[in-house]
Amino acid sequence: MARPYIPSLDLIDPASKGETWAIARLISRAEAGVPEVREAIGQIYKRVGRAHVVGITGVPGSGKSTMVNRLVRRLLDDGLRVAVVAIDPSSPYSGGSILGDRIRMSDLVMHPNVFIRSMATRGAVGGMAHAALDVVDILDLAGFDKIIIETVGVGQDEVEIAKASHTTVVVSAPGLGDEIQAIKAGILEIADIHVVSKCDRSDANRTLTDIKMMLRDGVGGALTRGWAPPVIGTSSLDNEGFEELVAAFEQHLAKLDGAPGIERREQISIFRLRKAAEALMLEKLRTESDFETYGQRVAARQTDPYSAASAIVKHFSTET
Repeated sequence: MARPYIPSLDLIDPASKGETWAIARLISRAEAGVPEVREAIGQIYKRVGRAHVVGITGVPGSGKSTMVNRLVRRLLDDGLRVAVVAIDPSSPYSGGSILGDRIRMSDLVMHPNVFIRSMATRGAVGGMAHAALDVVDILDLAGFDKIIIETVGVGQDEVEIAKASHTTVVVSAPGLGDEIQAIKAGILEIADIHVVSKCDRSDANRTLTDIKMMLRDGVGGALTRGWAPPVIGTSSLDNEGFEELVAAFEQHLAKLDGAPGIERREQISIFRLRKAAEALMLEKLRTESDFETYGQRVAARQTDPYSAASAIVKHFSTET
């Protein structure tokens, strides 16, 4: 027998009390883009803003997931409630995703103070799933103190995480050529905190030194004014460096609570507004009936793609 559909507005109260079933339903609806959930998300947004959102990115092979596992354990030692939004790449054909981070963190899933949610990018660029910020609000409502967003790890276009998180961590590892990669991709510039993982390796000191030198030479810089990004070495194998990393989180959060944090929080709000507008426009365009008609004219060379697109957008704007 199918369960009765509970309106999203009726899920707000149980979700605010930490009821996992209500949290999961709200997240699933937000991720699927169900229009009915938007009013609930709007009400939730007005009630949240307490949680510290930490974005973690870096190239594949840098050990992000293993590091996040250790980091969550360390945060739990402080009595905090921790949520992880692990974003995985999705297939361009089926839209499916491996969602491997939930598997790698399976030993934490049953912890009462931990919530782990894997999300597919569903074609979104920038390393962020479309609904990630809605999910953050839901988890904030549920009372989680730290919300960690771990991006897909493609290494080239993940700068959006810096516009969605209070504190952005860029993870590098010895022997991967991350220093050059970071400069090429612009990832170095978005870090509030640099982490060099796998520091049990003998060549880790070179990576630590190289990143410090690049920062000293002005390659990269802090998004938060008056903040010098620290470079921290960690080893998930030896469980080292996490005390320093957690301390850096708190120091950066304290900086955001002052005047320098106003601009950063406004940037996050602008990014959120832009993403919401894009989602509504894309939804409208997907249902636009003129694509087939204009597509036939473009195929027959009766018009060009830009003129046809301009006409569709004009019609779309008039209707809106």
